[in-house]
Amino acid sequence: MNSTLQEVTQRIRERSAKLRGDYLARIAQMDNRQRGFERMGCANVAHAVAALPDNDKFRVVAEKAPHLGVVTAYNDMLSAHQPYEGYPAQIRATAHRLGATVQVAGGVPAMCDGVTQGLPGMELSLFSRDTIAMATAIALTHDVFDAALLLGICDKIVPGLLIGALHFGHLPCVFVPAGPMGTGISNSEKAKVRELYAQGKVGRDELLKSESAAYHSAGTCTFYGTANSNQMLLEAMGLHVPGSAFVHPHDDLRAALTNEAVATALDISGRKPGKGAKPIGKLVDERSIVNAMVALLATGGSTNHLIHWVAVARSAGILIDWTDFSDLSGVVPLLARVYPNGSADVNQFQAAGGPSFVIRELLDAGLMHEDAVSVGGDSMRPYTFVPRAVGQGGEVVREALPAVSGDDGVVRTAGAPFSATGGLMLLTGNLGRAVIKISAVPEDRHIVEAPCRIFTTQEAMQAAFKAGELERDVVVVVRFQGPHANGMPELHKLTPPLAVLQGKGFRVALVTDGRMSGASGKVPAAIHVSPEALAGGPLARLRDGDVVRVDGVAGTLQALVPDAEWNARELAKLDPAEALVNAHGLGRELFAGMRRNALSAEEGAITWL
Repeated sequence: MNSTLQEVTQRIRERSAKLRGDYLARIAQMDNRQRGFERMGCANVAHAVAALPDNDKFRVVAEKAPHLGVVTAYNDMLSAHQPYEGYPAQIRATAHRLGATVQVAGGVPAMCDGVTQGLPGMELSLFSRDTIAMATAIALTHDVFDAALLLGICDKIVPGLLIGALHFGHLPCVFVPAGPMGTGISNSEKAKVRELYAQGKVGRDELLKSESAAYHSAGTCTFYGTANSNQMLLEAMGLHVPGSAFVHPHDDLRAALTNEAVATALDISGRKPGKGAKPIGKLVDERSIVNAMVALLATGGSTNHLIHWVAVARSAGILIDWTDFSDLSGVVPLLARVYPNGSADVNQFQAAGGPSFVIRELLDAGLMHEDAVSVGGDSMRPYTFVPRAVGQGGEVVREALPAVSGDDGVVRTAGAPFSATGGLMLLTGNLGRAVIKISAVPEDRHIVEAPCRIFTTQEAMQAAFKAGELERDVVVVVRFQGPHANGMPELHKLTPPLAVLQGKGFRVALVTDGRMSGASGKVPAAIHVSPEALAGGPLARLRDGDVVRVDGVAGTLQALVPDAEWNARELAKLDPAEALVNAHGLGRELFAGMRRNALSAEEGAITWL
């Protein structure tokens, strides 16, 4: 076992001892209760089963059959979630064959960030995570289930479902993915058309044609953003049935894996003779959280998870911070290059070995906790095999992967990685603490030092770009984009103009207290700057023309201003009229309490503490 991995895990364990102890005590208290239908009054039971067929009522009440709850994020607004439409019927049929009953406990909201990108709706995106967590809790509050199946894939949906489930830590849970869409236009070609559009060299029709060729069918978008990083992390935490993350929605194996998820939920429910329960709150411990962090770093995954997994861990009574990520990044090799860290998409990643290959390499290198308990077994080793459907009944068998990568331009062994260190880095300095997705940035751009130009909206920056005002070496600063200010939207609209400037030979970087999900790609971006400007963070001390150094080698984020002058400066304020715009319209009023209560990005932007 790698010594840094051991040290980080141990300090997390020590830091979390009181919080985790209290959490486990609450789980133990819940474990000692009677089963739901025996615990409830007759009127409660009657309401709970009123809509069930008579034979299911008999099974669940008289025969005391195992009863599974389903929490679904189905809608057909999200391509990734559209396949879930038929899952409840399949889950119900499989459970019946196995002697169990099923109810859809509830649905949770699920917004598509791709639809709202750069629009006011994106200001609800981050807080939709905690809304989903609360909706999950409402669904599970019916409290009649022996285990739960959680149906969700995309950006805030998986963290929200997981946070909600962990607040029902006594309940065994299995996550059920649905898989990615087929490969469309290459990500590099898509990015090129976006840059051409930003320069006015192609029109809207050509841009729409390109985007429609990239996002073209049911399934998860194929770049390695937050949605697909979610799936990698769930595999690394052992919360899926092994190897199920990136199987296509319409592959026969997908249906077989969904059936296996139902059987697994029953196996870990504690209702089968000789098999103990595996409640999610015990399964998700310090080891599984560290395994998720390592998997994120080894694959160059979404920077959003430096926010989300802090909140996930806190839900299980575990305290992690960005220093933990940074220390792990120093010893975890980069084993995958998937767009935006490379040209491959997740289908190519899966074909080259996918999560199973990465997890095997990390385990063999002593860089994951093999003894972490999973829904697939009492260790993480089952997650190093790939599933295959056999026979007419859709049984699943698992096979070992070859020792070598299926494509070493996409996935590599721990002995010959793309980089000796992970894809994410912590930056610290007089501008605060930030993160950078360094794995996607060319080495000659790891350090950028230039005068800054400050904006408070994406639109203002885009206007300056179109006016030719940024045709120079420049550090673009977009502040007042944190959780308190406007819900910390992703700022993807900045990527094409920044890429154009960099392509012209200028040394450019982005600094913001907003989010980018790592989609800044090849442009160095110091994101999630904490504390945020509206909360009195030092980003509010910056003035136009200050020289800013973004150093992805030394890990620093610094305004090169004399200390005395820096400390004497007053903090810039957000224009009241602009603040009012961010607070109203398209439902933003309803989230005012979340904006007020949100913790910092490094504290997970949690709104429920």
